[in-house]
Amino acid sequence: MDLRTLRAFVEVVRQGGFSQAAKTIFVTQPTVSKAVRQLEDELGLPLLDRNGHRSAPSPAGEVVYRHANRMLALREELLAELQDLADLRRGTLRIGLPLIGSSMLFAPLFAIYRHRYPGIDIRLTEHGSLQLEDILRAGGIELGASLLPVSDEFEWQPVRSEPLVVLMPANHALARRAAVRLDDLRSEPLVLLESGFALNRIILQACARHGFEPTVAARSGQMDFMIALVAAGLGLAFLPRMVVEARPQAGLAHVLLDEPDIRWDLATVWRRDAYLSRAARAWLDLVRETHAGRNMPAPRP
Repeated sequence: MDLRTLRAFVEVVRQGGFSQAAKTIFVTQPTVSKAVRQLEDELGLPLLDRNGHRSAPSPAGEVVYRHANRMLALREELLAELQDLADLRRGTLRIGLPLIGSSMLFAPLFAIYRHRYPGIDIRLTEHGSLQLEDILRAGGIELGASLLPVSDEFEWQPVRSEPLVVLMPANHALARRAAVRLDDLRSEPLVLLESGFALNRIILQACARHGFEPTVAARSGQMDFMIALVAAGLGLAFLPRMVVEARPQAGLAHVLLDEPDIRWDLATVWRRDAYLSRAARAWLDLVRETHAGRNMPAPRP
């Protein structure tokens, strides 16, 4: 069983189709189609249910997908251990960062990391935190960034803790308050992030604890578009305070969310049972050195 065919199949499942999978692994679509056919012929079972341009795993495909992820992750760990023999003179840092907050928190660190370790190839993946966790489980990255709390399958190191603010038009009835509670927003339409973002999950779970289901006016994975929707009066949005204060917008106001159990607690995470390359450990050292996880809980032992 060729790992290249497994890689192609995994990406078709992960991306939902052949075209996007081909772009992800930098080959042509016919090459991906041929690889999946070869795998199906070898196993004697259909692995995908094809519906137009979308492809979903069959029951047999679910089994192959689960084991293929483990096999590919083991390959990456093997390569990482071998690369470590070169003592950071070469190697790869495979890291996933979220779409919110990374420009402020991590962009300066890449310059420092590149200066210290010029031989390390940095491979960056950008998604919402929940998507990054899935890629981390599959071994596609060594390190990711996600919001606490995370599953016990991950170890984590704190990065930054920020309160959330509620972004609203400056003429909104709540805009002059120093702070608002979640109960004050029961009847307000909300502009939320897409389901792949951990902050979206945190907000929805908090609303459920307060006994209501929010009215969702729109969802987006693009922060600039969310801010534009709020400015257009479509609804209110929740964002980390540092992000909003770094990009003030005319006609908008932000009010502190006064809920002690709802914060934007960002951490670097990795699989608890995984081998971490020297390149990854050097990144963790740099984050600890520069951010020190201020105002955050200590990581689990």
